[in-house]
Amino acid sequence: MAQDEASQDRPQDAPAPAQPTGDELALRRRVSDLERENVAELLRESAGEGRLSYAELEERLETVYGAKTYGELVEITTDLPNGLVAPRDQQRATPQYAGQSYVPQYNNETVPVINVFLSDSKKTGAWIVPQRQEVNAVLGDVTLDFTEAQMAHDVMYIEVKSILADVKIRVPQNAIVHLDSNPILGSVSEQEAGIGGVVDAPTTPPKTFHIRGTAILGDIKVKRGPRLSKRLRLH
Repeated sequence: MAQDEASQDRPQDAPAPAQPTGDELALRRRVSDLERENVAELLRESAGEGRLSYAELEERLETVYGAKTYGELVEITTDLPNGLVAPRDQQRATPQYAGQSYVPQYNNETVPVINVFLSDSKKTGAWIVPQRQEVNAVLGDVTLDFTEAQMAHDVMYIEVKSILADVKIRVPQNAIVHLDSNPILGSVSEQEAGIGGVVDAPTTPPKTFHIRGTAILGDIKVKRGPRLSKRLRLH
């Protein structure tokens, strides 16, 4: 009897508590120091392009380093051409691995992707380089040679995931490389140009490469200068 009375006291049509959506959870996600630094670099580049004043840059950097959630980072960069976007605006999801930080997507741009599975892919010669490039290699080989490529941008961003694969990235001799590595039973390394042959003096200002590499039982190698055959003038 007491149980029946208690049941009568409860509202029969009371709505269940609203559950947060996936987008809301993504915006509430706590961010890492690396993600804060990536956004800080984006702000510095925007200030260098004249999009932000020095005072605005200082104010936003202070906010970035105090940010705790992804939604705060989105709000800080929402008015910039390459700013972060909310999850509902993302065109595609980024694969996640255990222990890997979330890689933010950028608006106003479709990032070209090289997907390799049990095969090879090479970009050499005078190929046209996008500002952002994503490489996903599984049980294969990928070569990106920028030494003769046509690069319209001064700064390039390359996201590489190597799973049981070998990825080689060859940059110009005078390139500025920022390498962010995440090897998991794999190797991510930067090497100088090999011995032998002639390396011509650079005739153009240095390009900057931001390379983020995740190697799971794979290898990612960043090398400088032309291939040995070029240095030896073999072709």
